[in-house]
Amino acid sequence: MTNKDIMEIAMQQSALDLNCSAEDFKQRENKVVISKASDQARRYLELPFFCNLVSYGNNIVASVDPRVKEFAADYINRFPVEHCFETPDIHVLSKEFDKYDKSICFMAEYFLPDVTQVNPLPCDYEIRILEQKDFAKLYTEQWSNALCEKRKHLDVLAAAAFDEGKMIGMAGCSADCDTMWQIGIDVLPDYRKGGVASALTSRLAMEVLKLGKVPFYCAAWSNIGSVRNAIRSGFRPAWVELTAVDQKKVEEMIK
Repeated sequence: MTNKDIMEIAMQQSALDLNCSAEDFKQRENKVVISKASDQARRYLELPFFCNLVSYGNNIVASVDPRVKEFAADYINRFPVEHCFETPDIHVLSKEFDKYDKSICFMAEYFLPDVTQVNPLPCDYEIRILEQKDFAKLYTEQWSNALCEKRKHLDVLAAAAFDEGKMIGMAGCSADCDTMWQIGIDVLPDYRKGGVASALTSRLAMEVLKLGKVPFYCAAWSNIGSVRNAIRSGFRPAWVELTAVDQKKVEEMIK
């Protein structure tokens, strides 16, 4: 796959998630669509969205509940694209969403591999490739970014580092949709800042690409360590998302 192929696959998946066309992300004009459930969407998404904003840098596509369609259109056309995803402008969203008992919850940046930059990186420790059959005893707090206990059936592949038989880091990926697998990474505190994370992330990305799937990586833009790992591992910023959900869910997550 080329970088162009990878970007096209990502846009096609976003289109399935948002109930729009991949071409919509390439336009200069913003677009608002009504969100619908889809069995081809990323499997962890809770659809339909109340409001989900996505930008690949050109414009914003908003996938929304019909009740806020006009409001969302006014919002994304009122402010510059980049300002719609940050304060103070998102306070405008928050004030309106309170009327529906909804809150902005997820704000993230997504990364895609640059195939010219994803290469094997040095690691001082043994690296092993693990498969689903190896995960049974690994669903613990220390590996909760690499593996997801709530969606065990989606965890399909991992790259793990070992220090004399002790696992000290793991990058795992979940088959979130048919074409794209998401990578998460965990490294034990005593082994961080030594290149383990990037060695595992890049190795796993290469394994995923060999299987004909597109690896992708998600990080909060305030998580500097995670963003740096993505870049060191050969990933580059591709798109951003902002999602509103039920206030009760937000309260549960805070607890």
